[in-house]
Amino acid sequence: MDRAAFFKVVRKQPFGGALSVAQVRGVEALLDAWERWAPGSDPRFVAYCLATVFHETSAAMQPVREVGRGKGRAYGIPAGRFGQVYYGRGGVQLTWLRNYELADAKLRALGVLEPGESLVREPDLALRADVSAAVAVRGMVEGWFTGRRLEQFFVGTRSDWVDARAIINGRDRAALVAGYGLHFYEGLRAA
Repeated sequence: MDRAAFFKVVRKQPFGGALSVAQVRGVEALLDAWERWAPGSDPRFVAYCLATVFHETSAAMQPVREVGRGKGRAYGIPAGRFGQVYYGRGGVQLTWLRNYELADAKLRALGVLEPGESLVREPDLALRADVSAAVAVRGMVEGWFTGRRLEQFFVGTRSDWVDARAIINGRDRAALVAGYGLHFYEGLRAA
């Protein structure tokens, strides 16, 4: 992949003409995660994942904490044996204890988490770039969040950029995220 060609395209859209060093690092971490955890994936998968992280992080492309940290939401109260609050963290805003437990087990099996590290005990680990990127990639490929997977929306000649939002968050801002996805896809095609 010619990453310079990719960045030349996405710098214009969706980034509006400029990319910060942090944004480039965040995109690079996601591209690296795709190469490591899902090599040879359909470029539409990669584009939609990048679009999701772009949206969920307000274009920062870095793992972030959910605004409000779950306040007023069912997942915004201490839960589980460690009494942590499992509000949204990372590039795709991992929420709920059960999702942290699933991600913990999956990332442990992949070797992303070191022995002794636990997303359930330390949910802020989801803010670490490698953990966040692996959660985004494997979670969207395997359907960790809602049971919906990328391959259900991008297969053969079918590209359902709008309904793919169901992988993460129902139809919330689906058309907006679809537009971002098409920009990232254009960049990947140029690369």
